[in-house]
Amino acid sequence: MNSLQISNLGRNLSLKERPIDIFFAIVFLVFAITSGISDAIPTLGITMSADSANFLARANYWYALNTDPLFINPPFWMRIVTGLSAFVYGPFYLLLAYCLIKGLNWIQLPAVIYATMISSLTGIVVFGVEFFGEAPFRTPNPQKFLLFNLPYVLIPLLLLIRMRKSNPFQRKF
Repeated sequence: MNSLQISNLGRNLSLKERPIDIFFAIVFLVFAITSGISDAIPTLGITMSADSANFLARANYWYALNTDPLFINPPFWMRIVTGLSAFVYGPFYLLLAYCLIKGLNWIQLPAVIYATMISSLTGIVVFGVEFFGEAPFRTPNPQKFLLFNLPYVLIPLLLLIRMRKSNPFQRKF
C-alpha cells in the first residue's frame, strides 16, 4: 500500500470519484417517476384504453396494447406486483438515490434486499409469464416488452454487484 492508499483508508470517496453512483442515482430517480406513472394505474384498477379521460391510462394503454397483456388486464397477483412497484419501490428509489449521492453506507442491506426482490419477482415471475405463460398473458411483442422492462431487472442486478462488499462508497465500483 502506498501512502495515498493508507490516507484514504476508511474514507468514503466523493461523488465525483464515484461516477457509477451518479449513473445509478439518475436511473433510480427516473424509476421513481416511471413506477408512479405506470404501476399505479393497474394497481388502483384504472381501466386502460385509447379513449380514457386519464392521460396516464391512455399512455399505459399505448405501451401495453400488443405488448403486455399481463399489464393491461392484470390478475390480482399482478396488481400486487404493480402495487409494490408504485407504492414501495417508488419511494425506495428516492431514498436510494439520496443515499447514493450522499454515500450513506447503511443503504447497502436495503439495496441488496430490493435488488434481489425485484430481480426475482420481475425477472423470473413476470418475465416467465410474459414469455412462457398461458396464451392470454404471453407477450406478442417481445422486443418492445424487453425494451421497456429489461432495465428494471438489469439495473438492480448491477446495483447488487455494486453493493457486494461492505462500505461500497469507499471504492469506485
